[in-house]
Amino acid sequence: MTVKPLQLLAAVAEEKACGQAPALAPRPLLVCLSHLRWGFVYQRPQHLMSRMARRYDVLFFEEPLPADGATAYLDVFPQPSGVTVVTPRLPAGLDAAHTDASLRDLLDGYLRDNPHPELLLWYFTPMSLTFSEHLAPRVTIYDCMDELSAFHGAPPELVAREKQLLARADVVFTGGVSIWEAKRTQHANAHAMPSSVDIAHFGAARNGLAEPEDQASIAHPRLGFFGVIDERFDIALVEAVARQRPEWQWVILGPVVKIDPASLPQLPNIHYLGGKAYDQLPAYLSGWDVATMPFARNEATRFISPTKTPEYLAGGCPVVSTSITDVVRTYGNSEVVHIADEPASFIAAVEQALTQRQAPKQLRAAADEALEGMSWDNTWNAMMEQIQCLG
Repeated sequence: MTVKPLQLLAAVAEEKACGQAPALAPRPLLVCLSHLRWGFVYQRPQHLMSRMARRYDVLFFEEPLPADGATAYLDVFPQPSGVTVVTPRLPAGLDAAHTDASLRDLLDGYLRDNPHPELLLWYFTPMSLTFSEHLAPRVTIYDCMDELSAFHGAPPELVAREKQLLARADVVFTGGVSIWEAKRTQHANAHAMPSSVDIAHFGAARNGLAEPEDQASIAHPRLGFFGVIDERFDIALVEAVARQRPEWQWVILGPVVKIDPASLPQLPNIHYLGGKAYDQLPAYLSGWDVATMPFARNEATRFISPTKTPEYLAGGCPVVSTSITDVVRTYGNSEVVHIADEPASFIAAVEQALTQRQAPKQLRAAADEALEGMSWDNTWNAMMEQIQCLG
């Protein structure tokens, strides 16, 4: 039992006597600098920052958008989770130096107008150093969820900026084991923190949810995918399987980014339903027969650790994936995650998964075994332990 000093007890008693609640001590501020927008796809940043808001005031600082006019300003969007999302709005035509100066002024202005007893910086992208390196946080965290330098359109200076961030960071988290193996040689305090799953959220798919209107008319069997459709998506594989099995219906959810939408195969049995909100995904997953991860094997997928694997399994769906290293490492021994890279083997794996759907109890038991011990709360708690060790 904690004994309060007499003066504090007297102050509390005086406030109670006046009908006032004791004032809460101000919390530290955690500024998250992200290349991913809060409203884009609900994934690692949203899961983690929503939990960080339990301990800190969290400011989610997005990349800029054009301003309405010639003056820079911040759009502020408080979230139900307690996170405050801010979107910088900058006048058109600024060069890199003026862009960085404007972002620095906007961030400094927010920090000046919203004082906190201490500051923590959480970087999802090293490029944010260009306008934040002057700050003096108590703790600097680099959450390296992907090897961004391998992605299409990555800034050429990103590698140099990451070296600077690694030199400044007090702790480094990585989105999977493969990328941790690469970063641990570059930082003495790096920890693999693979993305996890909200089992209760996706587990609702096991209960036979109402069919979404745009999926209801699609025939079975259905092969589903949700996520960003970009250079990591194996277009040729999907097209080959779709042509060889025209009775199988592909249901593909997600935004098309950094690739030409016209490059995607257009076949009667491939259905692009666009991006869906996180809350909608279980209803779509509930109507799939097999969940897929047709990732290309290239530099952009070398270090990825897809969150889709446990999300699909939580929904009770067997999975067919290409041989992404962290998927094979984590789920390769699971009887409900099938690995295949070529059209013929992918088709055989889907056929095996379809057979498993005929034994739902065994399927779900195997999925639960693969998910044992996984949760975003566990990942967050492990991160908090490392942050608290920094003093």
